[in-house]
Amino acid sequence: MRKVVALPVLSADALSSVAYGPEALLAVLVLGGTAGLAYSVPVALAIVLLMLAVGLSYRQTIRAYPRGGGSYIVATDNLGRIPGLVAAAGLMTDYILTVAVSVSSGMAAVTSALPGLSGDVVPIGVLVIAVLLAGNLRGVRQAGALFAAPTYAFITAVVSLVAFGLYDAAGRGFEPVAHPPLHAVEGVGLLLVMRAFASGSTAMTGIEAISNAVPAFKPVAWRNARTTLSWMIGLLIALFAGTVAMVHLEGVVPRSDETVLSQLAHRSFGSGGMYVFTQAATALVLLLAANTAYNDFPRVLFLLARDSHAPRIFLRLGDRLAFSNGIIVLSVAAALVYVAFDGDTATLIPLYAVGVFLAFTLSQSGMVVHWWRGRERHWRKSLGFNATGAVLSALVFITAGITKFTEGAWLAILVVGLFLLATTRIHRHYARVAEALRLRPQQIEIPSRTIAPLAGGESRPAREAGDAGGAEVTGSTEVVGSTGAGSAGAPESTESTGSTGSTESTESTGSTESTRDAEPEESPEEIRHLSVVALDSLHRASMRALAYAASLQQPVLALHVSPSDEDAEEFRADWLLWGDHLPLRIIVSPYRAIVTPLISYVESLHHQRPDLTITVIIPEIVVRHWWHRVLHSRLAGRLRRALRPLPKIVVTTVPFHVPDGRST
Repeated sequence: MRKVVALPVLSADALSSVAYGPEALLAVLVLGGTAGLAYSVPVALAIVLLMLAVGLSYRQTIRAYPRGGGSYIVATDNLGRIPGLVAAAGLMTDYILTVAVSVSSGMAAVTSALPGLSGDVVPIGVLVIAVLLAGNLRGVRQAGALFAAPTYAFITAVVSLVAFGLYDAAGRGFEPVAHPPLHAVEGVGLLLVMRAFASGSTAMTGIEAISNAVPAFKPVAWRNARTTLSWMIGLLIALFAGTVAMVHLEGVVPRSDETVLSQLAHRSFGSGGMYVFTQAATALVLLLAANTAYNDFPRVLFLLARDSHAPRIFLRLGDRLAFSNGIIVLSVAAALVYVAFDGDTATLIPLYAVGVFLAFTLSQSGMVVHWWRGRERHWRKSLGFNATGAVLSALVFITAGITKFTEGAWLAILVVGLFLLATTRIHRHYARVAEALRLRPQQIEIPSRTIAPLAGGESRPAREAGDAGGAEVTGSTEVVGSTGAGSAGAPESTESTGSTGSTESTESTGSTESTRDAEPEESPEEIRHLSVVALDSLHRASMRALAYAASLQQPVLALHVSPSDEDAEEFRADWLLWGDHLPLRIIVSPYRAIVTPLISYVESLHHQRPDLTITVIIPEIVVRHWWHRVLHSRLAGRLRRALRPLPKIVVTTVPFHVPDGRST
């Protein structure tokens, strides 16, 4: 992206927080009455200093991590696995609440202009989340002027509002307008001021978005990212400080039926077109801010799954090249939170601050360790910036955790703890499975003599299977490109199970003449076989599947899908060590799709050699407990459903039972 596009797209989350950050600050101070509101300007100045410090800190992060340095990556690299998981927990809590808070604030902007909708805030908000879910599952992307326009419109609206307000205030010598009479319900003390500081600091959410997305910039990416971050921080400070200044000068206080920004817009613009424009821009930018979480949340889940801390289904891209499973989880979680808190922004804010500043603290602490270890050029200056950011972020996190504990912060802290427990247990399970699957030379007898070679050196079915992949066979392995989508359908099928696995034939049971002609085999002598063994990697389960295929004494073809050329070369190296006596085909699928390339390849085999009965053999990990099943692939079932329309295709699974932890 160019900077002019990247700025609004990646800053939407941070800049839109101006719509609720100042109001969250005032909503706490107003509890102290007139004396409490007197602290609004000093607290706002403290938040501005925090914005500046954290912004400068993330400039150092961009320089150190030019390929993108989110809190999870930085904390894991420099502080270790557990701090990295805690940072991920804070990030994911932040993203869920970004959706809930942005939608609730957007609805508040709408109901301020259209009070008649105030009773339908919850169902309309859930509908908005459903629309975001549907749009992102369809592959909607933040790109170009379409997504840049709402952010620029919001900036224009707030700048105009502040400019008109300051011009009006200048006419009266910047004398503040008296606010309505207030009755204090709490004493003004350090605790109240700290709570206001923690609430107002939520205006900083989304600051790290640019450091996450450095590779999305045009070259030189890291330099353009730093420039864009500087512009974002400058705009955020200007909009936040300007809004708080206008609140002070106009004597505005928070109201339950109208947002602070709406009150300011009414005073500056009346109820005309500019007021409508301000409210519409606010609602749109908040929805865009909610949509940014749909890009970041699934990516964090992807990173966790890549490191075996989350179910591996989150590695998979959907048909529209979006992380569909992560998008669904985010939508469901955000909708539940939104409904549980009745779409009320004020009650959601205490949960928000904890996750945001927990991630900030660990990210900046990780950068301190990074500079200390590397001692690169200007490392002392960078370390100083990051240390300042870490200390201030930790201060806000502790303040929010203590002062807002009973208001809902306890729930955010509990979620972080449960997340840490779940991810470590998942990692432990995957580690146990990996140990059980690890190849041990003294325990493995490599299958051999499974193909009766022709005079040309390779059996006809296997050789022609390789040709069907679109490449000339020059050796025992061949890399071919990813192919298109497979067919779908569900005619009748038969299934049989045995002691070595479960087998389902996709042969139709219909009695029409065309079906009998397509599948004439009624005796064993009429069936000609080719076994295709689908391998994700080489381990004991794979070797058992290869051994099962070899035991059938029919031609065997090994098939592997790799997400990149590098992974393909790594698998090839393993294959040369463990299984080079069998023909191998490798399909490179750069979007991490597994099922579609497999289906397409098997279809190509079937169409080239319709006389063959193709048996697709899949290793299956069998775990002892039901709650572990979601951690493993259901590839066989998906292949069966997709391949049913093709005659003479058999899908069989060869189970590998993983012992539980007590017996290993």
